[in-house]
Amino acid sequence: MRIVDAQVHIWGANSPERPWPSWGPGNEHLPQPFTQEKLLAAADAAGVDRVVIVPPSWEGDYNDLALAAAAAHPARFAVMGRFTIDPANGARLSTWRAQTGMLGLRFVYRPEMTWLYDDSAEWLWQACERHVLPVMMFAPGHLAALDRLAERHPGLNLVLDHMELRREKDAAAFVDLPDLIRIARLPNVAVKASALPCYTDDVYPYRSIHDYIRQVFDAFGPRRTFWGTDLTRLPCSYREAISFFTDELTFLSAEDKEWVMGRAVCEWLGWSLPT
Repeated sequence: MRIVDAQVHIWGANSPERPWPSWGPGNEHLPQPFTQEKLLAAADAAGVDRVVIVPPSWEGDYNDLALAAAAAHPARFAVMGRFTIDPANGARLSTWRAQTGMLGLRFVYRPEMTWLYDDSAEWLWQACERHVLPVMMFAPGHLAALDRLAERHPGLNLVLDHMELRREKDAAAFVDLPDLIRIARLPNVAVKASALPCYTDDVYPYRSIHDYIRQVFDAFGPRRTFWGTDLTRLPCSYREAISFFTDELTFLSAEDKEWVMGRAVCEWLGWSLPT
């Protein structure tokens, strides 16, 4: 079974050329840089074959470190890149996947943004359909708007990150589950079952959230449910994040695991698998 992590961030050191955002005195709460070398070592140790690198949103719209990792290790890493939503950047989308290792786009929706509601990004979604660019989106609390977006653009392959869970724990995190299950009716929407240990106060094997995961899996199926970790904020080891799915979710068949643990996300994003 090929193991493909649907989301890990990497980032560089705080420097004058690439300053970290000012989130408090000295940014002392930000972790140390997590480089391609550290990611490769962690993946090797855990038995992870491939990783989709997602540049962190807090760093700005930089893709260079992720693309450098994919260029250095094309069999192991690929990228869902950051993109500034501005019509002036629209021409870049026609050659977006010409960047070595680039698979598509990834967005984090914040309260001050309006483009999920005022249709100001229609040009973007149309371009993604036209150029076959899959989109990953993290917009917890906005599932109705995501439903509308996906329904209006059936050619847009949309991945809902972290099951669109609220930044809470247990039942409070999964409060929008009915809306997530409803959007599963749209065949152009998939879900990333990623970072799930972060959304519970339970300990491994996180039995308190198994039923939530099963409901989502039953709605989306094995070809539209993608395992992932968001490794750098996990409360467990990389190996435990894998065995949580492969050993503890007993409702997954062997064939289901083949899809959920890697094959499905590669096919959805157009990241060719070796024959």
